Amino acid sequence: MFQSLRLNDAFAVLWRIALLSLGSLISAIAVVVFEAPAQIAPGGISGVAIILNYLFALPIGLLILVGNIPIQLLAYKMLGGWRVVAGTVFVVVLYSVLIDLLTPFMSPVTNNTFLNALFGGIVTGIGAGIIYRAGGTVGGTSTLGLILQQRFGIPFSSSALYTDGAVIAFAGLVFGWEGALYAMVALYVGGATADYVLEGPSVIRTAVIITDKPREVADAILNEVKRGVTAWEGKGMFTDQPRTVIYVTIGRAQVNELRKCVSAVDPSAFMVIGQGHSAYGHGFREIKGAKPPRH
Repeated sequence: MFQSLRLNDAFAVLWRIALLSLGSLISAIAVVVFEAPAQIAPGGISGVAIILNYLFALPIGLLILVGNIPIQLLAYKMLGGWRVVAGTVFVVVLYSVLIDLLTPFMSPVTNNTFLNALFGGIVTGIGAGIIYRAGGTVGGTSTLGLILQQRFGIPFSSSALYTDGAVIAFAGLVFGWEGALYAMVALYVGGATADYVLEGPSVIRTAVIITDKPREVADAILNEVKRGVTAWEGKGMFTDQPRTVIYVTIGRAQVNELRKCVSAVDPSAFMVIGQGHSAYGHGFREIKGAKPPRH
């Protein structure tokens, strides 16, 4: 049994290294093929390196590596030691080395700046999403934002906005404000793509139903839509009358079926349908590591 556990642990480590390496390679290709040739600097240490490469002809990978050294040392001290920063340091070193190694051998696919911004963001997002899935980060301002969040309570989104905004403003001064707008396109597309890779496509919907016929509506959903239902008691603050609130998670293709089902039972029901990225548990994705239920 212990030998099996050790083998599983070794496989998990190797798989994580493989994902971090793949993500680093894809991210490096995004810089070399799309962003640097088109002078697009979408935030972060990589963006600063692209700007300094344009101004002083210094290697982008070396600049990224040097720029990350003080940040990772600070993270080592403030976030809990080597165990916390090991994955990020691995990514930063490999990513930096790959950029400088690939630069002489890879050329731009297109001279169209918008296409470079768009596909630079997509490819960067794919690489970053794979790295995030493996439990790593791309370093730089991502690590700095984590430090500010954990130590000083500054929301990660706020710190990212400030740091990336400053880099894009710097890019605007160097490359022109049109270049800054392209950098914003690449930054947004990259973030959306990373979220997609990390969380998967949005394939579920959540519905909140307020009804005076909770038993009938719940039975209809259970029998016709084949989805579980959760209910709790609420109160209409305008009418001051008790109401039952029903919550159900469904697949994207079941929205119309649910709407018709509820409307047939209670035409006066109030229903709000929201969007979710993923659902875990019975009837949806299995939670990794969870034990199967006993029957």
